[in-house]
Amino acid sequence: MAATGTATSTEKGRRIVGAERQTLAKDLVKRYTSGESIRALAVSTGRSYGFVHRVLTESGVQLRQRGGARRRKKA
Repeated sequence: MAATGTATSTEKGRRIVGAERQTLAKDLVKRYTSGESIRALAVSTGRSYGFVHRVLTESGVQLRQRGGARRRKKA
């Protein structure tokens, strides 16, 4: 599966630190705030859901709530 946006695909398990991490964080924040899900970002970058979640929270992003609309009980 090809990465969307910039070429941010990384080797699985390789540590990402310093300027590379900041660049990746900026890209992830931009894509997340434009509507992509954490799971979609994880797949496109080759990183885990937890890694993407951690980078977004470290960057101060307000995370969206889970799931779609809730069903109402019939009266």
